[in-house]
Amino acid sequence: MNYRVPRTRKEIFETLIKGLQRLEYRGYDSAGVAIDGHNNEVKERHIQLVKKRGNVKALDEELYKQDSMDLKVEFETHFGIAHTRWATHGVPNAVNSHPQRSDKGNEFVVIHNGIITNYKDLRKFLESKGYEFESETDTETIAKLIKYVFDNRETEDITFSTLVERVIQQLEGAFALVFKSIQYPGEAVATRRGSPLLIGVRSKYKLSTEQIPILYRTRNFENVKNICKTRMKRLDSSTCLHAVGDKAVEFFFASDASAIIEHTNRVIFLEDDDIAAVADGKLSIHRVKRLASDDPSRAIQTLQMELQQIMKGNFSAFMQKEIFEQPESVFNTMRGRVNFETNTVLLGGLKDHLKEIRRCRRLIVIGCGTSYHAAVATRQVLEELTELPVMVELASDFLDRNTPVFRDDVCFFISQSGKDDGFVLVHLRALSSW
Repeated sequence: MNYRVPRTRKEIFETLIKGLQRLEYRGYDSAGVAIDGHNNEVKERHIQLVKKRGNVKALDEELYKQDSMDLKVEFETHFGIAHTRWATHGVPNAVNSHPQRSDKGNEFVVIHNGIITNYKDLRKFLESKGYEFESETDTETIAKLIKYVFDNRETEDITFSTLVERVIQQLEGAFALVFKSIQYPGEAVATRRGSPLLIGVRSKYKLSTEQIPILYRTRNFENVKNICKTRMKRLDSSTCLHAVGDKAVEFFFASDASAIIEHTNRVIFLEDDDIAAVADGKLSIHRVKRLASDDPSRAIQTLQMELQQIMKGNFSAFMQKEIFEQPESVFNTMRGRVNFETNTVLLGGLKDHLKEIRRCRRLIVIGCGTSYHAAVATRQVLEELTELPVMVELASDFLDRNTPVFRDDVCFFISQSGKDDGFVLVHLRALSSW
């Protein structure tokens, strides 16, 4: 987001595309961007979506084919978002890629890392309310849900961050989300749970604070929120981060520091359930619930590393980096699924099938490569907790042997990417027709 920093549409494109290119090492199958479109004669706001299956270069080429967008148009304040997607729900194509939209008018758009485990229930509810879906993704459910909350708001002056707060309270799973809306021009809201998200800050002017206090709904949040919201002229530097004197500042949202390190080395790392909102060049962070272990503020940290170091850290190769990151990866995987306060587990999509699973006589866990290794690693725990025999099968060998599977067996198919579920369902339907 550039606030009082003039940028042409071409410069905005270049910044977004370069950020995506820094994340290409992760792997992806499609990409997309959302930027402000042209204002028409009656000055209606518009968000332009450009999405493309394939690599970032293909998206870059597609951007410059958009005849309706003047690349020389300059924006003093603008918020653009971009995303690369690795398909977990739905096939790789432009419709399923991000940003996902709330409706054909692009009233709300969102980009999302992670998986929403209760999206089917949410989708069913929204469809019953008349909302039409155009993709197969779990992310579109989030875009439709925030539209539903907005359409059913109690007051006209509801803030963008309040909408997002209400949305994430309905979500199960892991996510990092960034929202943009024509209803809140020049504003951005981001939040995370179990998926990394950071905010880079760049300004040639002095910043109001180095420690952003965490605001809470339960403690005069409404009063503090009004200080930072869009239409307030008076400023309280103790609750918002901004450039002193309401001067130029830029904010960069990213899942990885490598995407923004060439723009700034000053970053804020968001924690689970943080909701960060930017309006009128002012950044505030709030949370819904206060926990005893909560840090009262988020500090601006200065990264000392160069771009190549950020991407690989202190490791000689990405594989080595990923090996040493496994403990953190396991912990992040459990976020949004394991509630450490109540010592309970959210089983997401499994909860509707618990009766059948409890009646089974044997568990069969099937996977390839690292998915197979994960199955072997968890076999002992599964046997101890369920007191059932657990078989672990290599998928290719399992298929070749034509292994007998009985009515009272339960099979778990593990996929590293989540892309194989469609193939599995087709195969199972074929088996059931025999």
